[in-house]
Amino acid sequence: MAGPKEQPLPPDVIDREDATEVLRVFVLDGGLSMAFQRAFEEPDMWGLLLVDLARHAARAYARESEYTEEEALERIVDMFEAELERPTDLGTTEPRRKGH
Repeated sequence: MAGPKEQPLPPDVIDREDATEVLRVFVLDGGLSMAFQRAFEEPDMWGLLLVDLARHAARAYARESEYTEEEALERIVDMFEAELERPTDLGTTEPRRKGH
């Protein structure tokens, strides 16, 4: 089932049977709704994923706003650290339902 305003597949994963989607995140009612699968053998790989995502987001802000890449990345990192220290919402994590 396709979601609203779904992102296109990255060109390098099209027609690749060995590619695995690991994360899908939506903004909904001012918060986040996400689906993911563990995907990695070790949890530290999620740190790599999050840093890579933060760098891509910072570049997008540098291209599309008044922020420099460095300023955007600093704000992302500051919020990450603040959210780790004082979570605004711990949310819940539910196991996948069969068929999903």
